[in-house]
Amino acid sequence: MTNVTVVGTQWGDEGKGKIVDWLSLRADLVARFQGGHNAGHTIVLNKKVFKLSLLPSGIIRKKPSIIGNGVVIDPWALINEIKKIEKQGLKITPKLLKISSKASLILPYHQKLDELRENAKGNNKIGTTGRGIGPAYEDKVGRRSIRVCDLYNKDSRKIQLSAAITHHNTILKGLNEKPIQTVYINKIISKIAPIIKPYVHNTMDLIISANKLGKNVLFEGAQGTMLDIDHGTYPYVTSSNTVASQAATGSGIGPSLIHNVLGITKAYTTRVGNGPFPTEQNNSTGKLLGKIGHEFGVVTGRKRRCGWFDAVMVNYAIKLSGVNGIALTKLDVLDTFKEIKICVGYKLNNKITKSVPETYLEMNKLQPVYKVLKGWQSSTQKCKRFNDLPANAKKYIKNIEKLIECPVSMISTSPEREDTILIKDPFK
Repeated sequence: MTNVTVVGTQWGDEGKGKIVDWLSLRADLVARFQGGHNAGHTIVLNKKVFKLSLLPSGIIRKKPSIIGNGVVIDPWALINEIKKIEKQGLKITPKLLKISSKASLILPYHQKLDELRENAKGNNKIGTTGRGIGPAYEDKVGRRSIRVCDLYNKDSRKIQLSAAITHHNTILKGLNEKPIQTVYINKIISKIAPIIKPYVHNTMDLIISANKLGKNVLFEGAQGTMLDIDHGTYPYVTSSNTVASQAATGSGIGPSLIHNVLGITKAYTTRVGNGPFPTEQNNSTGKLLGKIGHEFGVVTGRKRRCGWFDAVMVNYAIKLSGVNGIALTKLDVLDTFKEIKICVGYKLNNKITKSVPETYLEMNKLQPVYKVLKGWQSSTQKCKRFNDLPANAKKYIKNIEKLIECPVSMISTSPEREDTILIKDPFK
């Protein structure tokens, strides 16, 4: 029995969906442990594209899948996502999908508050998806969250809803906005509750039981390390912890059950939304990376900012999560480039540093120090082994391994699940 945790090592959009889907073949159970429907995981199967936000990526392989307690759930978004996937020919049954009874809910007022606050920031917008993720996590920490178990427990729901509405109506009053109507919220909750209830389970027990039976569990994260609420480019971050240790708290298991950590790392760097980005290329290079890589957000449709690989940042992310190996994705996007750059350090105040600064203000001042490598200008797609790759592609990968101080375990050379080179199986 081996448990594997998958985390992004950049600003998200690293290709976690495809890798989790591929690894699911070796897993018996897949558990999503943080985030909400601000995640965007794309899986391509037989040229059919599946776009997931809340559903664990393992569900495409029909593996039992869990939405853990660390996730914030918009129940209406979840049901719509289930319907969308079912229209593509995959039936999502309560036997296949389990939702933690302890997960907190995203309700309509969370979305409203998210939009109001983001709009009020003017030029200082964080760049949120506006889906209520942040306010829902705030309610969770503020101990006024409505949880999944409250959907069908009227007594606990009454207490929690009273606390939440009192809090938020005070804010809405100050913004000259209409107050939240308790009757309306209760009405819509009453309608969605019976639809959600069949999927609800004590998911902690499911994971622990699976381990006792010697089964492999795959823990799936959302977003990326540099969006972590504690360790990312604060305040331009998400509202949850995105590092590997969150797999334990977000699933209800002990940290000793996290055996291997696989960091998903794009062969270049992208970011959606505002915030610092030292290696960003606001030029023809950035445009070409975006065009070849089809760099548009799955959730928002926003164009992703593109730049060269930042080894300093990835090294930092690897240390934070105790990553054992990385899956290097989208290597094929670099196939046509004559030369390729890797950021090996930063210049700050006329000094060279290999550390990620603590504040975004300092990060905005960074000047990347690059190592320039020759491109391979030939296709990496359909390569089945590491030795099949072009010589300069192998040199590029070896340079990355040395700089990030972590081995490459997998290489992805297209969106198709078959175009994956396995060097070391994370489950072994």
